[in-house]
Amino acid sequence: MPRTYTTAPALSLAAPASLPPLSRALVALAMTLARWDERRQSRRALARLDPHMLRDVGLSAAHRDIEAQKAFWRA
Repeated sequence: MPRTYTTAPALSLAAPASLPPLSRALVALAMTLARWDERRQSRRALARLDPHMLRDVGLSAAHRDIEAQKAFWRA
Protein backbone atom coordinates (compact mmCIF):
# COMPACT_ATOMS: atom_id res chain seq x y z
CA MET A 1 0.00 0.00 0.00
CA PRO A 2 1.54 3.38 -0.97
CA ARG A 3 2.20 5.89 1.74
CA THR A 4 0.42 9.19 1.63
CA TYR A 5 1.82 12.35 3.12
CA THR A 6 -0.09 15.28 4.43
CA THR A 7 1.13 18.60 5.69
CA ALA A 8 0.09 19.95 9.02
CA PRO A 9 -1.76 23.26 9.06
CA ALA A 10 0.39 26.30 9.70
CA LEU A 11 0.74 27.13 13.36
CA SER A 12 -0.68 30.52 14.18
CA LEU A 13 -1.32 30.40 17.93
CA ALA A 14 0.07 33.42 19.74
CA ALA A 15 0.51 33.74 23.47
CA PRO A 16 -2.17 36.09 24.86
CA ALA A 17 -0.82 39.28 26.38
CA SER A 18 -2.86 38.55 29.50
CA LEU A 19 -0.54 35.67 30.43
CA PRO A 20 2.28 36.26 32.91
CA PRO A 21 5.69 36.84 31.28
CA LEU A 22 7.03 33.37 32.12
CA SER A 23 3.93 31.71 30.65
CA ARG A 24 4.23 33.80 27.46
CA ALA A 25 7.88 32.75 27.17
CA LEU A 26 6.99 29.08 27.62
CA VAL A 27 4.19 29.28 25.03
CA ALA A 28 6.60 30.98 22.62
CA LEU A 29 9.18 28.24 23.24
CA ALA A 30 6.58 25.51 22.68
CA MET A 31 5.47 27.13 19.42
CA THR A 32 9.07 27.41 18.24
CA LEU A 33 9.67 23.73 18.98
CA ALA A 34 6.46 22.79 17.14
CA ARG A 35 7.49 24.89 14.12
CA TRP A 36 10.93 23.24 14.09
CA ASP A 37 9.34 19.78 14.26
CA GLU A 38 7.02 20.65 11.38
CA ARG A 39 10.00 21.76 9.27
CA ARG A 40 11.91 18.58 10.14
CA GLN A 41 9.00 16.37 9.13
CA SER A 42 8.36 18.33 5.92
CA ARG A 43 11.99 18.15 4.86
CA ARG A 44 12.16 14.42 5.57
CA ALA A 45 9.05 13.88 3.43
CA LEU A 46 10.51 16.06 0.68
CA ALA A 47 13.71 14.02 0.69
CA ARG A 48 11.67 10.87 -0.02
CA LEU A 49 9.89 12.22 -3.11
CA ASP A 50 10.70 10.41 -6.33
CA PRO A 51 11.36 12.28 -9.62
CA HIS A 52 7.75 11.85 -10.78
CA MET A 53 6.39 13.47 -7.62
CA LEU A 54 8.97 16.25 -7.82
CA ARG A 55 7.79 17.09 -11.35
CA ASP A 56 4.21 17.21 -10.03
CA VAL A 57 5.13 19.87 -7.47
CA GLY A 58 7.50 21.72 -9.81
CA LEU A 59 10.79 21.03 -8.04
CA SER A 60 14.09 19.76 -9.36
CA ALA A 61 16.10 17.07 -7.59
CA ALA A 62 18.79 19.66 -6.88
CA HIS A 63 16.31 22.01 -5.21
CA ARG A 64 14.91 19.10 -3.20
CA ASP A 65 18.38 18.17 -2.01
CA ILE A 66 19.21 21.74 -1.00
CA GLU A 67 15.97 22.12 0.95
CA ALA A 68 16.13 18.65 2.54
CA GLN A 69 19.66 19.27 3.81
CA LYS A 70 18.78 22.48 5.63
CA ALA A 71 18.83 22.35 9.41
CA PHE A 72 15.39 22.28 11.03
CA TRP A 73 15.88 25.70 12.62
CA ARG A 74 16.54 27.39 9.26
CA ALA A 75 13.56 28.76 7.41
